This record gives sequence, structure tokens and C-alpha cells, in this order.
Amino acid sequence: MDALDKVIKPKTKRAKRFLEKREPKVSENIKNAMLIKGGNANATVTQVLRDMYALKKPYGVLYKKKNITRPFEDQTSLEFFSKKSDCSLFMFGSHNKKRPNNLIIGRMYDYHVLDMIELGIEKFVSLKDIKTSKCPEGTKPMLIFAGDDFDVTEDYRRLKNLLIDFFRGPTVSNVRLAGLEYVLHFTALNGKVYFRSYKLLLKKSGCRTPRIELEEMGPSMDLVLRRTHLASDDLYKLSMKMPKALKPKKRKNISQDTFGTTFGRIHMQKQDLSKLQTRKMKGLKKRPAETGTENQGKKSKRIKKN
Repeated sequence: MDALDKVIKPKTKRAKRFLEKREPKVSENIKNAMLIKGGNANATVTQVLRDMYALKKPYGVLYKKKNITRPFEDQTSLEFFSKKSDCSLFMFGSHNKKRPNNLIIGRMYDYHVLDMIELGIEKFVSLKDIKTSKCPEGTKPMLIFAGDDFDVTEDYRRLKNLLIDFFRGPTVSNVRLAGLEYVLHFTALNGKVYFRSYKLLLKKSGCRTPRIELEEMGPSMDLVLRRTHLASDDLYKLSMKMPKALKPKKRKNISQDTFGTTFGRIHMQKQDLSKLQTRKMKGLKKRPAETGTENQGKKSKRIKKN
């Protein structure tokens, strides 16, 4: 049995609060990410991890020491670091002759590797290379995905889901217009993923809605998809399971479409349309000749009955 898997009884109130924070919750905490250097990481990979950490602050942990491990062969060290730092997302950087400038992005489920995708860095421009103003720490980004591969190919679809999980930040109910400060743009084209980061500038437009301009902020990368380690459909479905307390209660005869519009169905008794009051118009009024013929018809029926 691993030392971290043992049942730990808190001896102080501080330790008790610490263990309560890590207990399973109905509404989970904000996902933290750990950024780890491999045993042979070069300057490019190290700078990529630093820039990703700058975007993830304060929901990230950067390990500065090198860690000799291979995530696709042995995942025990990643699981150890995940449990130690309480991080469910990770980014691992390494460099060798076979796979130069290598970057592995993955996530955990119950402190075990759920899925991870290996990417190769072909072109990289750092944050410090672009001399523009940067966004403050902890700013929530806007994510844009362009390209049919993100919706067609299974590997790219899972990569899109993983990138959203990695960069989305805290869940908020309301966002003010001035709080939309930067954009992360991912484009899938010709077997590559182009990652770009832009700062949002709100300019005067002469009306209530401001004019929007994008200014490249950095970092920017050209990525190539390499190896993948994807969870099975059953395990992936289990990790996405929603607790009963968060499931919305079913309301009868109320539905919503894809745009969030609410529709209601009303059940009524059968209506007698003959008693329906309509608008009186001159064209619908009966003429005297018609009323006379109707009266004669009624009299003839009475005579026959008698």
C-alpha cells in the first residue's frame, strides 16, 4: 500500500481543514495544473512551461527541478505528484532525438491518468519576445476553436475537450464586458494545431457597443499531434458522471431548444368552436332574403312533424 493511500487521521485542526478540502464534493474545486520538466528538457521546452504557467496562474504549480520519467511508459510518478499537489491536470515537457521539443498534456481522474496527448512543438514565440502589455494574473480567457478536424476526428475532438479543461479557469455566473481581456485561438489545419494568444482591445465606436481589436500577446506555437493515450468509453463516461444533487429536476411539459429558449405545453379540453365569439363584420351578416328562406324551412319542418 502506498504511503499516500493510507487512511490519515488528523491530529490538529489545521490538518483536519486540509483533509476536508480534498474530500469529494458535489461542486468540485477549480482544477489546478502541474507543469513538469523532463530529465532532458531544453531551453525551448522550459520556456513553454514557464509561459503556460503564466497563463494558468494562480491555478498552477511549476516544478523547476527535472524529473526523469516517461509518462507513456510509467505513470506512477505523475500520479504521485498529482496526489501530493492536488492537481487534476498536467503538462510534461521533454526533448530527445526521436521526439524533439515534446509536450504532453493530460488529466487525472481519481488521481489516475485518464487521458493524455503528445504534441510536438515546431515553432514557438515566447511571451517575452512580443513587446506588448500583458493581461493580469488570473484572467479568464475566451477560447476559440477553428477547423473541421475538431468536430470530425476522434483524436482532435478529445484534444479540444482537453484544451478546454486545461485553460477554461474558474466557472463564473456573470462576466462584465471589460473582463474579457484576452483570447486563446486554436486552429486545426493540414495536420497541425496553431495556437495563438491575443489581447482584446475595446476601442470607441461612436455607439454603445465598442469596436474590438486583437493584438497578439504571446505565446504562439505550431503543434503537431504525435502519440495519444485515450480513456475507454466506459471510463470516460464514468468520469463525466454528474451527481444526483446537481442534476436538474424534471419539469413536466417544459422543454428547451439548443438556444436555451423555454417552451411549455398546455393541455386543454376539447373546444366547441360553434360557441366561439368572433369579430362581427358586415360581410358575415345574413341578408333578409336568407333569413326569410330559413324561417320558411323551419315552418315546413314543423308542419310535417304535426
